[in-house]
Amino acid sequence: MALVSIALLAFGGAGCPNDDGNPTGSGFARVTFQYLAPTVTDPDVAAQFPNCVQGVGQTHIHPGWRGFARRDMTVAGQDRWEAVFDDVPVGTEQRIRISDPNACASDPNGASTDNVFANGRRLTRIVPTPGNGQEPGLAFTVAADGSVTP
Repeated sequence: MALVSIALLAFGGAGCPNDDGNPTGSGFARVTFQYLAPTVTDPDVAAQFPNCVQGVGQTHIHPGWRGFARRDMTVAGQDRWEAVFDDVPVGTEQRIRISDPNACASDPNGASTDNVFANGRRLTRIVPTPGNGQEPGLAFTVAADGSVTP
């Protein structure tokens, strides 16, 4: 029994993530996402694309490191939405998708890739994300100090 315990202590960490839960050991960073867009649904968009607008509901974000699960964004000023995450893995490409009912006028699922910022840096690299099929999203990398590379 003692030999088994020693073996478990010696090899117990092999293949497991570090204490921070990130298998690369690089940690996590805080990222504030801002989406500069109207915070009220345009009645003309709602009338023209009612199914899309109803499907999107409130403007929200889908973070890839959380399995693209929906998280509603909060109004943070006139024409500005915001979402803050303290668990964004550093050093690896991450993807997000913003869904906005007003974007139903330009995307059948309300995905928007315009005017999205992460820690003050505009995100510009458009990538596919899962949704209703493939939907346009944005990619970025964050460093341990919070600096973002689009």
